[in-house]
Amino acid sequence: MLFPLLLLIAQQQTPAAIAPKSGPVLRDAERARAAAAKVAAPIPAGEPPRFTKCMDLATGDPGAAVDEAVKWNADKGGMFARQCLAVAYTNQGRWDSAAAAFEEAAGEAETAKDGARAAVYWTQAGNAWLAARKPPKARAAINAALASGQLKGLALGEAYLDRARAAVASGENVGARADIDVAIAKAGDDPLAWLLSATLARRMNDLPRAQKDIAAAVQRAGDDAAVQLEAGNIAAASGDEAGAKTAWNKVVAVAPSGPQATAARAALAQFDAAAAK
Repeated sequence: MLFPLLLLIAQQQTPAAIAPKSGPVLRDAERARAAAAKVAAPIPAGEPPRFTKCMDLATGDPGAAVDEAVKWNADKGGMFARQCLAVAYTNQGRWDSAAAAFEEAAGEAETAKDGARAAVYWTQAGNAWLAARKPPKARAAINAALASGQLKGLALGEAYLDRARAAVASGENVGARADIDVAIAKAGDDPLAWLLSATLARRMNDLPRAQKDIAAAVQRAGDDAAVQLEAGNIAAASGDEAGAKTAWNKVVAVAPSGPQATAARAALAQFDAAAAK
């Protein structure tokens, strides 16, 4: 009989850029970095030469890029200077500063009547706010992106997924469910959408939905530790001791030094403690 097991799928293990079909589920910081590097399409051409130089610095020498972007902004660099500054802050892990700079870039883009860029900047700001652990600010930024009407297809699905992440982080499960369902319809190849959906279903005691959605996540990213950790959680909640052990042991095998492995080992240790009694 399955005793109460440690069910650990943390919100901090969520995530990411547009993940490939068999690729990893990225965590918040990685997702924010990937979002910062995204180029939206279609976006009108016209970046000034200084933009390329600044963005190269933002990747290779973020500290120097901050200095360059600040100087450029003083020279009326507009949204491009703000974007470079935001990317530099992102690559330094300065999430609050990055989010604020992306929001300023979005404002500059709106003033310039460049709605496509503005929408992307708002989504980038939302991801940075999520990495900064400030979900209300993330949701506000993503709402602005969605309200622009500029996001289509996969980009639209990813924005709904990001807003769902903000809702989950705020404990607003009902709102998160509505957004996740849209994300799955429009960005169904992203394993994070299925992982978040499965986790939310478990928390809402909808185990059939949780089982179905975690199977979809495993199909797309079966070697991802966060996916296997949640697979174990759902198996445990369903009374499937063997399935829980299998999934948690896989977490330890694929990412032995990661935070998910720590959670999986703690869960597995309960079996040993029960057997010793």
